[in-house]
Amino acid sequence: MFAQRLASPSMFRTLPAFLMMAIVLPLLAGCGYNTIPTAEENAKAAWSEVLNQYQRRADLIPNLVETVKGYASHEKDTLDAVVEARAKATQITVTPETLKDPEALKKFQDAQAGLTSALSRLIAVSEAYPDLKANQNFLALQAQLEGTENRIAVARRDYIQAVRDYNLTLKTFPSVLWATFWFRSNEPFANFTVDEDKMQPPKVDFGTKQGG
Repeated sequence: MFAQRLASPSMFRTLPAFLMMAIVLPLLAGCGYNTIPTAEENAKAAWSEVLNQYQRRADLIPNLVETVKGYASHEKDTLDAVVEARAKATQITVTPETLKDPEALKKFQDAQAGLTSALSRLIAVSEAYPDLKANQNFLALQAQLEGTENRIAVARRDYIQAVRDYNLTLKTFPSVLWATFWFRSNEPFANFTVDEDKMQPPKVDFGTKQGG
């Protein structure tokens, strides 16, 4: 009976498959098969950090607006512009799963740039109010906002690099082979369109520094 099983055609048909798997699987692990999914996850993680830092900035804005309003309530247009820009920026979201859509990322980027511009105008207006610049809550917000803008710049650069790495894995040898045969559904991620030299965080100086 055992000899008959060994000699059965079905066993001889499956044996090559097992042998092929035994040979191919180690090769897949050793020749960069994981390069594409690893780079993809790195890019998604980098994007999540971008979102985290932008959300941190959005969370600071209501307190900032209320503080400025207490000393410069008649600057209504400037305050309203910040509130509206924040609302627009928080309504447009790009999840790691939709990073393949350049148009969606462009809308997100434009909304965040609009908020940055509105904040810059609010900062400029604040310079005219010495009592506001001396307010302890305002000083704390200055430090937090400045730190957040710096973290946003760092997170954006990390994302840009991660996307470059991931997109390259889809185009360059040998990982392009994996993209062709195993990861056909993978597409390049969209990236920021702002030039590197324009990505510096805005100056958050409310005139509170010595000599300012």
